[in-house]
Amino acid sequence: MTRLQGLAPVLDAHTRLLVLGSFPGVASLRAQQYYGHPQNQFWKILGVLWSMPLPTLPYPERLAAALQHGLGVWDVYQACEREGSLDSAIRAGEPNDFGRLRADCPALEAIAHNGGESFKHARRTEALGLPVYKLPSTSPANAGQRFDSKLAAWAEVLRRHGVAPP
Repeated sequence: MTRLQGLAPVLDAHTRLLVLGSFPGVASLRAQQYYGHPQNQFWKILGVLWSMPLPTLPYPERLAAALQHGLGVWDVYQACEREGSLDSAIRAGEPNDFGRLRADCPALEAIAHNGGESFKHARRTEALGLPVYKLPSTSPANAGQRFDSKLAAWAEVLRRHGVAPP
């Protein structure tokens, strides 16, 4: 099985809320983009909350919008072995080092885990002394939950930390 390398974090000193996925899927790794699968609802949810056409914007503009709104994006694993894109197929996951987050992101208020696999690492992120949330996965594999339900859960957390308008 091939060892896969994740993406660099997208965050800065103004990041108030950090969304942690598990590990990029095949389409995201191929594109070198967070949430690069066209069926992933991450950018669609943010676009609705920010009244922006995020899914249609070039990737660098999506990242700039996220940072401008105080949202950072990263994953819990920096590397792993996996065939396909399912979280259940992740093997030998090597977690990212969250130890420098407080220093690199002095405005950081909370961590939001995008889905269950990411949330399995909540104990590690809770050690930062910040609120930690479990959000419904935006992955196409989470097709059982309606978009409106996901949007409501995401809106609540993003609004609580000033990352989306009230």
